[in-house]
Amino acid sequence: MTSAPSVARRLEQGAARSLEEALALTQTLHLPGRRDLYRSLLDDAIAQARAALDAARAAAEQEPPASTEQELELEAPTVTVASRCILARAHMARAEDALHGAGQLSRSAQRAPTRGDCDDGWRRVEAIVAGAEESARVAAEMVAALEPDPAAVRLVPTARAAAQRAREAATSARRVVDERNDAYTFHTNNGFSFGEGWHLAAAAVLAGVSIQLEPDQPGTPRAEAFLRDAGLGGRLQPYRPRPRAMKQVTEIVARAFEADPAAAQRTLRAAFLGDAPVSPAVAQWVDARLGGAATGEKKPTVLLWIRTGVHDAHRNTQPDELMALTDVVRRAGLTPAWIGDALADVDTPADVVDFVLFWKDPTFQQSDLRRAQLQFFEHLKAAHGLVGQLGVTTAGMDGPALLGLPTIYLTDAPNARMGQWVGTVPGYEEFLRRDGYLDRVAQRLAAWAKRA
Repeated sequence: MTSAPSVARRLEQGAARSLEEALALTQTLHLPGRRDLYRSLLDDAIAQARAALDAARAAAEQEPPASTEQELELEAPTVTVASRCILARAHMARAEDALHGAGQLSRSAQRAPTRGDCDDGWRRVEAIVAGAEESARVAAEMVAALEPDPAAVRLVPTARAAAQRAREAATSARRVVDERNDAYTFHTNNGFSFGEGWHLAAAAVLAGVSIQLEPDQPGTPRAEAFLRDAGLGGRLQPYRPRPRAMKQVTEIVARAFEADPAAAQRTLRAAFLGDAPVSPAVAQWVDARLGGAATGEKKPTVLLWIRTGVHDAHRNTQPDELMALTDVVRRAGLTPAWIGDALADVDTPADVVDFVLFWKDPTFQQSDLRRAQLQFFEHLKAAHGLVGQLGVTTAGMDGPALLGLPTIYLTDAPNARMGQWVGTVPGYEEFLRRDGYLDRVAQRLAAWAKRA
């Protein structure tokens, strides 16, 4: 019959082997499959060390046969001491692994495509951090049990060092949660999409998300002025690294519109436009451009957006399609107006209103540039019969779209991100480039013209 001390000894030795095998992997954890093996070995070391303690405790409590009494006296205390030291070291390794996992998962959570996915990721981070704190607690508990034991003198320093490392790892892991950046960055440098600012400002107005301004950029003061004018001063946070991913805000806006489209639109118009009339400078600039186009009699206007960006260049405007859309607008009895980026080696036809790069005019580069740009669209609607806008997906369309301008974006495949606004933001539509899509555009333009 196998004695309890012998069982405890085998368990303690197995725990020691698993721990040493795990620690031998620490320099190769970046290789495929190694971290999973590492965690499995730590789990095994902890389970066997716990079982060894239980077996040693059971042996100490039972009445041993005379033949095993001396074996118990010599073996059980040694097993207990060794197993506690193994547990302290294994929980140190587990806490440090949890710190690594919390850091990795927190970064992926911040990059999640939706706010819900982001929050779910952080709940998992919290669970990992709680595991690190539990490991630190167990390591400290093992040290407290070893320190008064004369048989543990040689192992106490090792256990103390392990407990200290476990405590430091748990503290650092908790800091990952405590320092979570819940804000979205409002970018103000010229290399980032200006239109993304409409998305974020709308999410802040409609859902109260927090905003941090990209600092030390020429556009930072003007962006801050716009946000404060929109009533968002209380949502501004100091700039910190690792913000939430901007791609989450389109879903946030979509949910607000789903709840009450008319109320969401009214709220945004009040925040973005305020109650001041259109600036005379903006009105004069627009009127001069409309007067300069060879349009003959006044007709309702349609904006055709042009994109020539470096990012996702496959989405850029193709000259042939732009010309075809321009002709569709003409045939609908509407005035085509080009807006957005400049297409190289493409001349603007005489009957097309030229709003290309309009935002670079000094009229739209003052301290109130975002509000002035929205007033540009408002004046076009009020004074020149602007009935809608269409073109490739470009965030420049989205400010006026959120305020009620009928919008069609053209795409080769469904756009998962912007598609969330289709059917929720009034008048916001996605047209796929399928056979006959220009006929669909013509039908929609006819409906716009009829409402003009």
